Amino acid sequence: MTGDAGPAMVPGAFGLDTATPNAARIYDYLLGGKDNYAADRQAAERVLRALPDAARVARANRAFMADAVRQVAGFGITQFIDVGTGLPTPPSVHECARSAIPDARVAYIDNDPVVVAHSRALLATDDLLTVIDGDARDSKAILDDSQFEALIDLARPVCVMFVGILHFVTPAQADEAVATFRDAMAPGSYLVISAGHGNERSAPEEGQIQAAYGGKMTLTGRPAAEFAAYFDDFELIPPGLVPVTDWPAVTASRTVSAD
Repeated sequence: MTGDAGPAMVPGAFGLDTATPNAARIYDYLLGGKDNYAADRQAAERVLRALPDAARVARANRAFMADAVRQVAGFGITQFIDVGTGLPTPPSVHECARSAIPDARVAYIDNDPVVVAHSRALLATDDLLTVIDGDARDSKAILDDSQFEALIDLARPVCVMFVGILHFVTPAQADEAVATFRDAMAPGSYLVISAGHGNERSAPEEGQIQAAYGGKMTLTGRPAAEFAAYFDDFELIPPGLVPVTDWPAVTASRTVSAD
């Protein structure tokens, strides 16, 4: 799918709504990608007016993801679970992981039909990758999915990633999603999270950004302390919880390791 190409360009992407802004396609536009439509570009420009460094943050977030995966793979982790993967804008999780682990396995999970169809079309010939139509708000269903169980062995260490997804669900849903995966992770596993930060000072911008995404889209910004709670039983590897724009590889990345 390039530019304003129709849904026929993406096998299985029936019922594609190009008139409504889509979070994955807005992110793709901010990254400089081409898998977006006019409505997405207009929404992204509204986001940029409210948050002028949004594109820089998006690129930093992608760089953080890539660096975190490379580092975790360097620690010997062979299994990766990417929840809310979004459109497959390079570099992909499996490309980064396989720079250290050539046979790394990756489960990509998203509930956007275009993301799922596009990713399956691109990755159909790789038996060590799977693309699951799953929703972070129902993490147990993801863990019980037959494709997931066939590829990922939760008795062994894994890397679970929630990169740029948790601010698109309510705080309660985010907490439940992370808790479900945390409970399933074997010792020696890694948890990678990035999410939108919010406080009283950012409230005006949050309203403008919410308007850009549309009223039906859940969008939440939370205090850093609430994200820190996800790692209470984990060993934080320096620099710990920092803005993605301050991440060492963005400016050597660090992730979070289970005890």
